[in-house]
Amino acid sequence: MDQVFYSSFKSPIGNIKAASTEKGVCYVELAQMSDDQFERRFKCRFNLAPVKDDEFCREVTNAFKDYFNQTLTEFDFALDLITGTSFQKEVWTRLQTIPFGIVKSYKWIASQIGKPNACRAVGNANGKNPIPIIIPCHRVICSDGALGGFTSGIEVKKKLLKLEGISEYS
Repeated sequence: MDQVFYSSFKSPIGNIKAASTEKGVCYVELAQMSDDQFERRFKCRFNLAPVKDDEFCREVTNAFKDYFNQTLTEFDFALDLITGTSFQKEVWTRLQTIPFGIVKSYKWIASQIGKPNACRAVGNANGKNPIPIIIPCHRVICSDGALGGFTSGIEVKKKLLKLEGISEYS
């Protein structure tokens, strides 16, 4: 694997850490933790120590700031999916087709990937998404309109949806 660089920045949902390789963005961490905690978690998960480099990650950091300032509605980055099964990657690819300000159901995702009975597996793949927000797993809800889950917590999901103009969940 290539060297991984990361940056940490403040956002309306807390500090975000975004990591990239030369190939693209590979990981976004929404959990609130120190740089040391993030480096340990990343090394444990990927068996590679990331290097803090704000300049290398400047484009990603600026894009997130634009997203939170509501001047960016679509991320246009190369991604480096360094983890995940083929099924998870298929789900993550489909998630990227959900437009800003729109929600779709787990059932819709399952149907779109040709596995209409795989709603629970789609939910599990969402939970393993290594690049939240850029791969918009927060835009996926239950068929009955309930929010479903979100690895970083339902309150963060509500804030992201509200930011995108979906206010019925706030």
